[in-house]
Amino acid sequence: MKLTTRWLDGMAFESELGSHKIVVDAHREVGGLDRGPSPKPLLLVALAGCTGMDVISILKKMRQEVESFEVRIQAEEAHEHPKNYTAVEVTYVLKGSNLAGDKVSKAVSLSEERYCGVFATLRPGVKITRRIVLNGDELA
Repeated sequence: MKLTTRWLDGMAFESELGSHKIVVDAHREVGGLDRGPSPKPLLLVALAGCTGMDVISILKKMRQEVESFEVRIQAEEAHEHPKNYTAVEVTYVLKGSNLAGDKVSKAVSLSEERYCGVFATLRPGVKITRRIVLNGDELA
């Protein structure tokens, strides 16, 4: 992986990832212009996107029909600088009339334990827990 990040002005930086550009900035109260998200929450976006892509791909291979799917993240951070994330709860919320709970659980486990590189990156220093909600009911 290779990327270039360039200072725009103020607190704003633009990163180029292949053909995509992402702008990060600080909130106005700390000197930015709020032209993009701040960098740290993008770790959570990456986690949700990575595991979400894995789970949907695995479920499609299992011939499961997903009607809707959300990955919700709740994170706690340390009170002292660098205010790193100390705990993250990942909640998978899926709906589908023919979704099997055991297959959803298997897809989530495969993502978290084998495929999601963001999980693998965060796991050593962050307590990560998960919940799965299928058609409104929480799976054990």
